[in-house]
Amino acid sequence: MGADLGAIIETQSLSDEQIRFLVYQILRGLKYMHSIGLIHRDLKPANIAVNEDCELKILDFGLARQKQEEMTGYVATRWYRAPEVMLNWMHYNESVDVWSVACIMAELRNRAPLFKGGNHIHQIQLILNLLGKPDEEFMKKINSPEARGFIRDISKCEPQNLYTYFSSFSSDAVDLLQKMLHLDPDRRLTAAQALAHRYFATYHDESDEPIAERFDDLFQDDSNVSLDQLKEAVWNTLENFVPNLNSLHLCASEETNAA
Repeated sequence: MGADLGAIIETQSLSDEQIRFLVYQILRGLKYMHSIGLIHRDLKPANIAVNEDCELKILDFGLARQKQEEMTGYVATRWYRAPEVMLNWMHYNESVDVWSVACIMAELRNRAPLFKGGNHIHQIQLILNLLGKPDEEFMKKINSPEARGFIRDISKCEPQNLYTYFSSFSSDAVDLLQKMLHLDPDRRLTAAQALAHRYFATYHDESDEPIAERFDDLFQDDSNVSLDQLKEAVWNTLENFVPNLNSLHLCASEETNAA
């Protein structure tokens, strides 16, 4: 790939159509990942590679986790981190990636991070300054008493008009951003829902936005599997990918014996 998005943002302005195409591809990749419960957790411009044709790949899965795993707040570069991560929700879900996409989308236009917090607390304050103080429904979902107290102590702030704040974006783009930047992850768009948004009308084709096949979890919860059973499972899987595997195996064995 030619460069990462971070380098591109630093050196050039992108057209509306380039931004649309790039964000579409990120969400398309996320839909595939999320379909097997995999959360990237560290989406940022530097982790997205782009070639000369504006085709991209999502990189660096070092912090990726399965959705059912208990999570920590020590993930993702702070500027792209969803609020629920910083507020110590131990079982957040794939919507944290969608938040990161919204931050990246805004940065592609503005060529500066949307929420450039100097520390953990400053990051939350910047988010609330733009989106307003959360409602009680959101507050009840925060597990940490300290985090709840911190939010309650913040002076009341009203949400800004995002159509004014993102005035350089089209109305469809702002509507999408607004729905991906929802404070409450349960009300935030999923990657699949974002792909179906009218902003992507020229690209959206559900038949070309695949989901992953589930991996074979035959032995997932069975700690008493024998070595022979594992060998047989591996062999059966290989047979699905390599035609005439048995004949190849026999040829290799004969050559070894002849030697």
